[in-house]
Amino acid sequence: MLPLSTRFTLGPVITDEQRAFLDQHGFLVFAQVAKPDDVQMILGELDRIQASWLAEDRKFVNGIPIFMGKDAEGKPFVQRFTFTSMFSSSLREFVLDRRFDPIRTLIGADARVGHDEKDGVVVNRYINVPGSAYPRLGWHTDGLRDIFRGRMPQQMLNIGLHFDRISRADGGLRLIPGSHRQGFWDMCFRKLYFLSHGEDPAEIAVETESGDLTVHDGRLWHRVQQSPKTGPESLRRSMYVPYLTGPYEPKNALSPTPPYHHIGRFLRWARGKTT
Repeated sequence: MLPLSTRFTLGPVITDEQRAFLDQHGFLVFAQVAKPDDVQMILGELDRIQASWLAEDRKFVNGIPIFMGKDAEGKPFVQRFTFTSMFSSSLREFVLDRRFDPIRTLIGADARVGHDEKDGVVVNRYINVPGSAYPRLGWHTDGLRDIFRGRMPQQMLNIGLHFDRISRADGGLRLIPGSHRQGFWDMCFRKLYFLSHGEDPAEIAVETESGDLTVHDGRLWHRVQQSPKTGPESLRRSMYVPYLTGPYEPKNALSPTPPYHHIGRFLRWARGKTT
């Protein structure tokens, strides 16, 4: 049996061994799929998009709120970008690169990148400084989204690209292996969604190098542990690409804000009142 810390190499196809690992544990780590030049391009595009959004005082993209906090110098800092590939042709070309075709087939032969669906290509930038809107994220499953849409939770694979070296000691992604196979009751009530941050005896830390790609089943219980470091050393950056099947459901500037984002905005406001 492979250890939970196994780092795979992404080849032209997903192997039977990799599929079995994903089925059993609910996640995979592929080593350094994005190359250093790719990472630098993406980070540069994020700075450019942030400057544009700040200049136009943008608060939402297609109904989804922008999480705005402060950086280590106290300047405005976008901490959650949505629909990012719609604002960068270079980033759009990157996420459509053929190297990711084996990942797409995990979702389905007809899977597409949802550039303008759900929240689009999302980039998170966690940082632990005064004024941060996003230093950590509490326990949750992504099945909550399906419940708000009035349907039973469906399998949703989260495809993440990571741009920083993150060890267990740095905080970062925590998940409970195998919890994607839990029943409906446990998915809803095992923990307090987003309010619970405590360590779980069954959790593991997903350690990454810059350029690593992770796959995890959204039905897993997962959270983001706050970095014990402060300032620039606490920065953790990751990008999530939505691979979708089924009906095409684009969003636009008139799209309403989903209920779960209203809840998230309230929780961030409440935390700011108590810290």
